Amino acid sequence: MNQVFLRTYKDVMRMNRLEEFASEELAEKFEALTARMLEVNDHMNLTAIREIPDIIAKHYADSLMVAKHIPHKAKIIDIGCGAGFPSLPLAIARPDLNVTALDSTAKRVIYIEETVRLLKIYNVTTEVGRAEELARDPHYRERYDFAVARAVARLNILCELCLCYVKPGGVFAAMKADASDELGDAIDAIFMLGGKLEPQDRFKLVLADGSEAAREIVLISKLKPAPRIFPRNNTLITKKPL
Repeated sequence: MNQVFLRTYKDVMRMNRLEEFASEELAEKFEALTARMLEVNDHMNLTAIREIPDIIAKHYADSLMVAKHIPHKAKIIDIGCGAGFPSLPLAIARPDLNVTALDSTAKRVIYIEETVRLLKIYNVTTEVGRAEELARDPHYRERYDFAVARAVARLNILCELCLCYVKPGGVFAAMKADASDELGDAIDAIFMLGGKLEPQDRFKLVLADGSEAAREIVLISKLKPAPRIFPRNNTLITKKPL
């Protein structure tokens, strides 16, 4: 493999205390993912991040920061997965996980389907659909141990979109740069949807050049089933958040 990629990958993982993911075997898999993403990005807008050191830090290390909160062999769903973050890094680094990547944009989901096939990532399934609609389907509603969303919407909206996928005893994690101005607005939504706000995971993401970026993972445990009236339709969710 490319030795510059390997060195950068290992350095970024170690700087972010992700040593368990700093192996050469994983670096090789992430190098293949990088090549695939940049190739497709030439004709499809997957990411504005194009420099490899930034991809490693801002996409891969950032995605893997949530891994320590996910139980072994968990069934997880990435809601609004976009170009596959955090679902693809989690699936690569944690083959014990059963990962569902959900997005409403068919082109992005097709990209993920093709990527997991080409890179032989066997623990990912994909779904095209709107989160608030699929959550009413009994095959998906409260079927997951862990749900995650990365910078999709404000927290009060995310709770209604995501907590309905989590079974009682499971956890929803919202990955944010800073959620301090969103937490107050989300308290009612968390309670109404059967959740409980847990202590937050705040940290600094260390970039390849040594600079730091603020990050926060909002953790919400699911105590009881969500009322059947949730999630509401998209218009109500966005215009009248809980």
